[in-house]
Amino acid sequence: MSSGEREPEPFRMVNPAGRANIVITCDHASHLVPADLASLGITQADLERHIGWDIGAADIAKRLAHRLDAKAVLSGVSRLVIDCNRYLDDPSSIPEISDGTRVPANVELSEGERRSRQDQWFWPYHHALDDVIGTLVRLGNKPVIVSIHSMTDRMAGLFRPWHIALSTGPDRRLSDPVLNALRAKPQLIVGDNEPYALVPAEDFSTTRHAIAHGLHHVQVEFRQDLVATEGEAIRYADVFADALIAGLGSIGRDAAGFDHD
Repeated sequence: MSSGEREPEPFRMVNPAGRANIVITCDHASHLVPADLASLGITQADLERHIGWDIGAADIAKRLAHRLDAKAVLSGVSRLVIDCNRYLDDPSSIPEISDGTRVPANVELSEGERRSRQDQWFWPYHHALDDVIGTLVRLGNKPVIVSIHSMTDRMAGLFRPWHIALSTGPDRRLSDPVLNALRAKPQLIVGDNEPYALVPAEDFSTTRHAIAHGLHHVQVEFRQDLVATEGEAIRYADVFADALIAGLGSIGRDAAGFDHD
């Protein structure tokens, strides 16, 4: 963590009083590293690259929370400290190398060191989501789960043309109508499982909080070079919000995610 930056918290709530039956998740919202990990032995510039967080995703999640009057839970620590969207036994949970960059503080960790990161950063974020979603369920609702991510514009030397892409698994009840609404905008290049599909064996967050409970969900990627500033992120968040609202309506739910009687 560089001088002048705050010590991270495990998660951040946005619009906690939101009334919509929608919960927004953002697994890679922060590039902060706790001071005791000494920036993980890499540069601040590397932490601020796509390997450290999902660029623009936090601003998109915050905008959606306010636009939809929804609650949002944002992770508070860099994905290089621990990735909140990976199972704990996955090698990429605490990566030793990310996109060619070696992360010295992640090499040869003891089981105790791994458990400490899980207890401090991973589980508090997911338990906060459990609480928010569980409260809505106990009130008799079936919340819609919206998972916000962003993707680099290039990987392994290949350009990614998609402006927005949905990552879907077997349950496409909400993804398909949202895709249709996005594709109705001729200026957008929209990906369907490009470059990433939603794989329940790999994607922990949506699997735990939505798929396991049979909840409507959508997981979305925004191209990072298009959402790198707050203004750009807000613009794309609004584009996506319009498509989400249209998609909800097509499956018999209103703009706040509630079922029609």
